[in-house]
Amino acid sequence: MTAETSQTLDRGLRVLKLLADTDHGLTVTELSHRLEVNRTVVYRLLATLEQHALVRRDLGGRARVGLGVLRLGRQVHPLVREAALPALRSLAEDIGATAHLTLVDGTEALAVAVVEPTWTDYHVAYRAGFRHPLDRGAAGRAILAARQAVGADPGYTLTHGELEAGASGAAAPLLGVTGIEGSVGVVMLAESVPERVGVRVVEAAREVADALR
Repeated sequence: MTAETSQTLDRGLRVLKLLADTDHGLTVTELSHRLEVNRTVVYRLLATLEQHALVRRDLGGRARVGLGVLRLGRQVHPLVREAALPALRSLAEDIGATAHLTLVDGTEALAVAVVEPTWTDYHVAYRAGFRHPLDRGAAGRAILAARQAVGADPGYTLTHGELEAGASGAAAPLLGVTGIEGSVGVVMLAESVPERVGVRVVEAAREVADALR
């Protein structure tokens, strides 16, 4: 810790991170051990976070992330979308296909930013807010591939006709962005996706990841 930082705020944020990483919650004792502070400090941190609905405790006393975090999370999408738009515009114009940024939302893939090319005679209509299962479509499959390829580069994923008849997709996952799980991709009216498109999608995903770090 430096003189310019707040130890209490740092500990509170560490509590939230620890709780976010567990499905079963943590007790005061468990948090005390992981934070290496006494139980009284943990009680105070949890009480403060509970007042803001960022933490909740069940009847057994285990602390979990509260619904207040969801309200904060809703403000993340506009920020992520703004950061991603330059790379998506470049991708859409280079390839001549609709480019999109997709994030995980529960068990679904959610398109949060979409850019259509300006110079093509026709292209696939794809709208921000579109949802689909993670195991269908290039965007979702690229995210699943990244989950399985821990410590390795999963490259890009290609699909055809899984979300829209006659449309093919290419997507690459966002890598190295803490707290965000998603992919960047394109969708086009074609029987197959040229290899150069897959390579360009990977490049765009790296550009978006760099913008979000």
